[in-house]
This record gives sequence, structure tokens and C-alpha cells, in this order.
Amino acid sequence: MGKHIHLISFQINSPMNHTVNSWSHPSDNRLAAMGDLKLWIDMARTLERGLFDALFFADTPGVFDRYQDRMDEAIRYGVCWPTMDPVTLLGAVAGATERLGLAATVSTGPHHPYSVVRQLSTLDYMSGGRVGWNIVTGHLRGEHRAYGLTELPHDERYDRAEEYMEICYALWNSVGEGAILADKASGVFADPAKVARIRHQGQYFNCDTVAPALPSPQGRPVLFQAGSSGRGQLFAMKHADVVFAIQPNLPGMKKFMDDFRATAASLGRTPAPGVTFGVQPIVGGTEEEARKKLDSLIETMHFDGALARLSGTMGVDFSGMDLDQPLVEMQTQGSQGLMKAFSNIVDDKPLTLRDVAIRWGLSVGMPQIVGSPEQVADQLETIWRETGCHGYNVTPHIMPSSIEDIVDQVVPILQKRGVYPTEYPGKTLRENSELA
Repeated sequence: MGKHIHLISFQINSPMNHTVNSWSHPSDNRLAAMGDLKLWIDMARTLERGLFDALFFADTPGVFDRYQDRMDEAIRYGVCWPTMDPVTLLGAVAGATERLGLAATVSTGPHHPYSVVRQLSTLDYMSGGRVGWNIVTGHLRGEHRAYGLTELPHDERYDRAEEYMEICYALWNSVGEGAILADKASGVFADPAKVARIRHQGQYFNCDTVAPALPSPQGRPVLFQAGSSGRGQLFAMKHADVVFAIQPNLPGMKKFMDDFRATAASLGRTPAPGVTFGVQPIVGGTEEEARKKLDSLIETMHFDGALARLSGTMGVDFSGMDLDQPLVEMQTQGSQGLMKAFSNIVDDKPLTLRDVAIRWGLSVGMPQIVGSPEQVADQLETIWRETGCHGYNVTPHIMPSSIEDIVDQVVPILQKRGVYPTEYPGKTLRENSELA
């Protein structure tokens, strides 16, 4: 456990964030923000005022199409559709902030490693070292169909990603110390002898070039990874600076951390990567007021939209299944770790498919922390102390009020308790995340 709780704002550049139909709430500004950079910039400045480590975008570069084997429900209810590019948006945010980290999910599925390094390292260099990359291997069928790709089996996606990262590291390390001369008098920009050429011919990729961008003050982007299957955790242990995890409750979080530390020790990863758990705080003046907010979210949500989201992530068409039977673990080429987490017993009883769909529609399975500012601060501190996690990926529900509630009401309580920073410790994302 570190000195401070770290908070990251967990977003999607689409009509909803992680709450189905939240865009239709009278107070939500997400539809306007999709076409107005100023609203995103205002929100980013609020996060920076709240000393969040980063603005972190999930991404689904394709339409959810598993439920009833069609896209209709995702399109009808705006379930992460349209799916707009997060990196473009982060470029605008970078120019309007000074310390806030800028993290984007970019899939290894449709993009060549050279393209990803060029895109993210350009932003990392121009922002002074504030970029993070959430590495995903592409579990969504709609993504593969959109790009005309063959859908690889779960474990092979990680084999391919290993080769992918080999090229990325080579590109990040291409510009050696002292390579950049930038001597205006002589007109010599760089010493070619100190810029390594990458010649890679592999099973999945070929690449013959040098680095497309200069190294930032943090060297390379901070690497996030959310693999929670056995194969995914092995990949994360090798590459991740921070692992993002979704577990339904505190016992699940504790078990995840115990297993995670054991895996890290067995692989000699010391220290282990930091772990941030996904949470959705719902803050009210009182607990009763907060629960009314939650009830309104449930009433607004279309259940078919929630099932479309769940089916897409899990890689299983849940249409026609008995909603009131316990969800049993199924073999899937989708998100195996999440399937395992939510097909187990929670709160001494198995979750039904209906239970899981509602949780998924509200927060993609992230536990909701509902209560007054003091109660929310209590739970965040308790989870942090009992699990030793690095912090939280905080997903909002109604925009921007749910973010303002955390920054203006919860953060000051945590600061007063000495468990949250009162200033940014550095300028780069790596420094501000207090990563080794």
C-alpha cells in the first residue's frame, strides 16, 4: 500500500460512460460534450483541481453485436455507440491542462505497433510526459468485424500481444542518450549512430524503421493493463505499470490482491504493479438522497441495453436465457476474467443473470459506493487499507455532477485524513502516480 490513495477518472467517448441510458437524464451533458471540446476541457480542469492522476478512456472500437446476434439494441439505446476516438480528445485536453495524466485504451487488434507508438509517443512528448496506454488485446467481436480481422482465440491474442510489445519497446528505446544534437549552427539535428534501427520479422508483424517520436521526460507512456484471466495476468506482470481490475465487492478484491501478489512473487516481479479497482461512487447529501439517485439510474436504464453491453463484453449471447437462474461460468473467447468474477458467489448467494445484467448496465460490474460524502470517503479508505490497492478507477454516472461531487465533497475529506495528496508530486504521469 502506498502513501496515498490514487484516483483516475474512467471515461468513454460515447453517449454513455458506463451507465446505460445515463445520456437521457435531464442533468447529463454527455450528448452536448460529444460535440463540444469546451465541456470536456472544463471537466478535465475539475479533475486536475481534484488532483486525479489521470483522465482514462476505455474504448470499444466496434459495436456490441452479440445480443440476439445483432447491433440493434446497442444502436437504439446508445450503448457505447457511436464509439468516438479517445486519443483525439486527449490531444485537446493536453493543451488545456498541466499535470493531469492522459490515458487511452488502444487495442493491439487492428493497429500496427508502429502506429500506436507514433500516436501515443507524440502526445506523450508534447504533453511533457503525461500519457498512459491501456493495452487491450481486442475481445469484442464487433471490433474484429469492423476492421475485417479474424477473431483469434483468447490465449493467442496474448501471444500476438507479446510480439507487439517487443516492437513497441524497441521503438521506445531507439533514440539513445545524446542522440539529439539540434545544433542550429551546424544544421545537425541528430547523430544517426545513436538512433537504433529496428529490424523485426516475426510471426505476426514486420517492422523496419527507427523511432517515430522523441522520448518524453517519463521515457515512454505509463502502461496499464486489465487482463484478469490467468493468461492476462501473466501478460500484465510482464508489462504493466498499473493493473486495472473489476471485482464485485471487498471479498472479491481481497482475493484478487492475494492471488495477484502470489503470481507476482512466483514470477519475481518486485515490486508488483499497482492495482486500481473500478468503483462507481454515488454521492448525496445523505445516504437516503444518494440511494434515490441510484434508484433513478435503475429506472432510466433499458434492460435490453444492459444485456447488449453484457453480451458484448462476455462474448456470450444471453438472449433467451432464464434471467432468474444463477449465472454459471461459460467458456468464452471474450473477457474470461470478468466471466469468472461474476459467475461466482457474491454476498453469500450466487448472482442471477438478471442481477449481473443490472450491475453491468449501471457500472459494468464495478461496485457502487452509495452514501454521504463521509460514507463514500470511509468506504474508499477501508477498501484501500484492507486490500493494499494503489487506488481507484472512478466511473461517473451523471456528467459532470458526479465528478464534481467527488472533487468538491469527497476529496477534501480524504485530504484531511492524510490519505490523499494535497498537491501533485511531479509533472509526469509516472511521477504523479508514484510509480517506481
